[in-house]
Amino acid sequence: MALHPVVEQVTNRIIKRSRPSRAAYLAHMEAARVQGVQRGALSCTNLAHGFAAFPANDKLKLKEYKKPSVAIVSSYNDMLSAHQPFETFPAVIKDAVREVDAVAQFAGGVPAMCDGVTQGQPGMELSLFSRDTIAMATAVAMSHNMFDAALYLGICDKIVPGLLIGALHFGHIPGIFVPGGPMTTGISNKEKAAVRQRYAKGEATREELLENESASYHGAGTCTFYGTANSNQMLMEMMGLHMPGSAFITPGTPLRDALTKAAAQQAVAISQQGGQYMPIGHIVDEKSIVNAIVALHATGGSTNHTLHLIAIARAAGIVVDWNDFDELSKVVPSLTRIYPNGEADVNHFQAAGGPGFVIRELLDAGLAHEDVNTILGRGLRAHCKEPFLGEDGKVVFRDVAEKSGDEAVLRPASNPFANNGGMVLVQGNLGRAVMKISAVKPEYHVVEAPAITFDSQEDFMQRYKDGLLNRDFVAVIRFQGPRANGMPELHALTPALSNLQDAGFKVAMVTDGRMSGASGKVPAAIHVSPEILAGGPLGLVRDGDIIRVDATSGTLEALVSDTVWAARGMASADLSKSHIGMGRELFAMFRSHSSPAEEGAATFPLPSPIQTTVPLHDGIQTDEVQPGSDEDFLFRTQK
Repeated sequence: MALHPVVEQVTNRIIKRSRPSRAAYLAHMEAARVQGVQRGALSCTNLAHGFAAFPANDKLKLKEYKKPSVAIVSSYNDMLSAHQPFETFPAVIKDAVREVDAVAQFAGGVPAMCDGVTQGQPGMELSLFSRDTIAMATAVAMSHNMFDAALYLGICDKIVPGLLIGALHFGHIPGIFVPGGPMTTGISNKEKAAVRQRYAKGEATREELLENESASYHGAGTCTFYGTANSNQMLMEMMGLHMPGSAFITPGTPLRDALTKAAAQQAVAISQQGGQYMPIGHIVDEKSIVNAIVALHATGGSTNHTLHLIAIARAAGIVVDWNDFDELSKVVPSLTRIYPNGEADVNHFQAAGGPGFVIRELLDAGLAHEDVNTILGRGLRAHCKEPFLGEDGKVVFRDVAEKSGDEAVLRPASNPFANNGGMVLVQGNLGRAVMKISAVKPEYHVVEAPAITFDSQEDFMQRYKDGLLNRDFVAVIRFQGPRANGMPELHALTPALSNLQDAGFKVAMVTDGRMSGASGKVPAAIHVSPEILAGGPLGLVRDGDIIRVDATSGTLEALVSDTVWAARGMASADLSKSHIGMGRELFAMFRSHSSPAEEGAATFPLPSPIQTTVPLHDGIQTDEVQPGSDEDFLFRTQK
């Protein structure tokens, strides 16, 4: 089917907008390449340091300057359930790589914090900035210039975006992302949410709540709801950075190990020495970023990716904004119902057809670009697959089923749950913000009520507990942007707001903070940009102002006369408590240098031009194909 005109239009606009910075990125990438193995650029002393502790046979291969070397960059720690399985992956990877006459080294670890542990705690104010910290740690691991390909082991919230941002700064190196898989299903999400709301009302004890949470988060693997972690995995599938269908295979199973081995050997195959050279900087391009946005909408993914995908794109010299998200959301149908947008979890989604089914449906409907590079070569349709364990213990890939295994969870594009992606841009005199409405009932898509301002989530919760919020209102949670306190997620407010909505009050939230993929059923305009510390108008709101949050018309306004609005001064708050303690003082640099939310809340710049010599087509430069461009890469690799 022909590409949908809106998808084509948005893609062309991104390409045009990004032309200077993308060209600069590709020039940087070409300049970093060397002929032969990357370690060939090292001196003998450098190289001796690099393999001093290596086994003898592997050391001999590294001395030959012929065999590819694969980096392992891992976010393993045994506190995070999602990352604990990575403990055993390096040994599996090293053995798999040896089977194809190459070597692998554990290049470095990256920090991995759990938003589930830090939710509502001071540590959450480090969460967003941990993404850029992870990107820097990835760069440190890769900076030794020893490696011809890389395997990036990560799953959760900021970790995959951070790894990918870091990997893209080594865009000339092929890279594959290796997931660990979700934990098995625990208690139902509906039951879990009900106990949380009862606890917020004071109707459930702490012991009951802990027992409930422990029955939900009960073993190794990713949390099974469709928040940022599992959205990450869907996007890696859609961008062709996973072995097909590997996202939601549970850890500790033979198929999980077989997929890890296959990823390791494919990394060797796509190295320059492997003969199928496919650097990650030519996989992540404008079309693959659009594909990722489309998949995010089609599956009701996390609003955190209205930050992360923008930051990932910037790392590759691609400029994306919320208008792009909004326009695509209007034409991309909703194909899944996974909690918090439904009752099912990701294990149920996998059983119904999984990522490969979604990818095929989007391609067949003309809503995604098929002509992209992936870790398997040219063409996204190779990822419309499901993995199985073959008789020899190796993974085999089969086409996904023609029909969904459960249309209450996963539907074809011809019969979607909704005709849009459920994510909208709202804007007005309060700035620009994102709303996720896929789990919000239509009667709550428009809320017009008096503002109550809060300078912290603790302030909100105290007034809720004191019984002062039993009325219609719009909660304006201020000073929650990246420059103020690191832009923490505000999930702790969800049960209280849900209770107020269930009690019959019209409530909504407006904040320059985050709510992530589990924002649920209460309307929330989040990531308000610019934030107050960047002069954002949210600081002009006063208690009692009538606020209109309208997801149908895309409106976010304080219904205040222009004269009164212009005469007001900016609100202020003492933010010192958010700048000291729990390591937050170490992140002052991030707060002071963060870009606006709509630019990814990033602390690194777009690529800028450098003077470099770039290989041409057999020494002949043409006007049609710029040297170092994606088109030039295709010309040279397909020739």
